[in-house]
Amino acid sequence: MIAALLFAAVTMTKPLPPPDLKTPPAGAQTSADGLVSKVLEAGTAGEHPGDADFVHIHYAVWKASDGSVIDYTRTEVPTFVEMYKLLPGMREMFKQMSPGQKLRAWIPASLGGGKIKEGDTFVVDGELVDIVHPPTTPADVAAAPADAIKTRSGLAYKILRPGTGTIHPRSRGKVLVHYSGWTTDGRMFDSSIVKGEPMELSLDRVIPGWTEGLQLMTEGEQVRFWIPQKLAYEGAAGMPSGMLVFDVELVKVR
Repeated sequence: MIAALLFAAVTMTKPLPPPDLKTPPAGAQTSADGLVSKVLEAGTAGEHPGDADFVHIHYAVWKASDGSVIDYTRTEVPTFVEMYKLLPGMREMFKQMSPGQKLRAWIPASLGGGKIKEGDTFVVDGELVDIVHPPTTPADVAAAPADAIKTRSGLAYKILRPGTGTIHPRSRGKVLVHYSGWTTDGRMFDSSIVKGEPMELSLDRVIPGWTEGLQLMTEGEQVRFWIPQKLAYEGAAGMPSGMLVFDVELVKVR
């Protein structure tokens, strides 16, 4: 019965609320900050996700007061999300889980990140499918080192691994790349590594720093770029600001 309720969350049909929606069972555990949780199924691995990790999860969220569905996984493909983007209570819930584990949690307003009204509770059925650890933040992310090569535009770069090819991409050509990007305070804001597959892109449809930098590379080459704001997103709302640092591997020139 529990499994049926949990996996209703991976269909297009709204999942039914669990029978213990308003009253956690006697065996549930309560943390110091008020999160109540009950293991539905044990995990298959011992590791737990951290705040900086990415996770694949299935979930369903109900409002305890009336059983209405707040959110749920709508397909059999698990949701891929950064841990820090989850509600505080859901983040705490998944941090105590291991891959393969299924858990039910009762999240009070104090752990709702402003999304739960005072006096109400969200009930979450969650499954942690797997954990994806992000690439390590470079030690020189704050500024380009003295031995970095600098171009007239202000782009700085350092070759991490020489390429095996001889062809350079064209300014309007297409490439297949793996990449990770950080702000100068060390926050990773995007990565094809954690998504598990390289990205195909056109050089005339990316930020100017990429258009210039990728033309310097050959297949198989790995380069770290320090891209000033004027060659990046130019302070556009909703985009990473300031100088950005990218580790880029040119997988293939199309």
